Amino acid sequence: MSIFTKRNAAIGYITLKALDRRRRKRSGLKLALYLALGLVSLGILAGLAAVLLRRQHGELQRLEGYAEAEADESEIVGEYVAATPEPIPAT
Repeated sequence: MSIFTKRNAAIGYITLKALDRRRRKRSGLKLALYLALGLVSLGILAGLAAVLLRRQHGELQRLEGYAEAEADESEIVGEYVAATPEPIPAT
């Protein structure tokens, strides 16, 4: 009796094809998983970039606000000094 029969060959062939199909399905699932992971990572990076740009923009506005406040204070002090002369003390 021989082990290599047409029936055994057909069963082996079908088994190998089924394993190959399963492997291809897994690679398709892996590809979908990697694409989803890449999109999530890209979204996270875009969010971080937006936060950094907003923070940097806010910091520039705050610095401009300080510069304007210092300029306003010096003008106000200068105006008060020029507008109100010191009273002469009575002796």
